[in-house]
Amino acid sequence: MVKQISVFIENKSGRMAEATRAISDAGVNIRALAVADTSELGVLRLICDDMDKALGALKDAGFTATANNVIAAQVPDRPGGLADLLEKLRDNGINVEYLYAYFTKTTDNAVVIIRVDDKEKTAETLEGGGIRLLSPEEVYSV
Repeated sequence: MVKQISVFIENKSGRMAEATRAISDAGVNIRALAVADTSELGVLRLICDDMDKALGALKDAGFTATANNVIAAQVPDRPGGLADLLEKLRDNGINVEYLYAYFTKTTDNAVVIIRVDDKEKTAETLEGGGIRLLSPEEVYSV
């Protein structure tokens, strides 16, 4: 499993800049991110090259931040690559809470970060379906 940081941020001007600056000032590089928002609160989800250092920097800067486990799956960067992955999960009764993707410079694949209700079953389903899961080291060092 790969660690992800979720940062709860007031939906007002400059708060994401403050969060990303805290991470940057700690010497940590952000590898992937996604933002979800409501009218008053946003959730910034991050994968960084040094997760512990990033989490500490955010907390030291006064942000409410937590770490949780997600799955990182490699999918072909082509039409239908993501659909194939999602159909495997659907066909096995696995609920996707959310996902986001990023692309690597060195391969012809995308990496999909997936939050699911059953991580073990998801890992078995994807690997059994020929989808490669990435190790934390592979994700953090992209």
